Amino acid sequence: MAYTIGFRLRDDAGSSAVQAATANQAIAIVAALMERVDEITLISSAQEGEMGVEMLLLLAKEEAEEMPQRA
Repeated sequence: MAYTIGFRLRDDAGSSAVQAATANQAIAIVAALMERVDEITLISSAQEGEMGVEMLLLLAKEEAEEMPQRA
């Protein structure tokens, strides 16, 4: 499932967005952005709609459970 993370830089009035292919990738992007941006303005996916970080964490956990275990 693809995710879009919208954000606003501290020194810029405009907003930008970045795409992530998985919930785990989106979590990593959000964590990195939180150190550099003024605000996370949007987290969304086509299937789930807009969500908060807590919902994204839940989706990442579910995604990890669905992945085949490596031996």
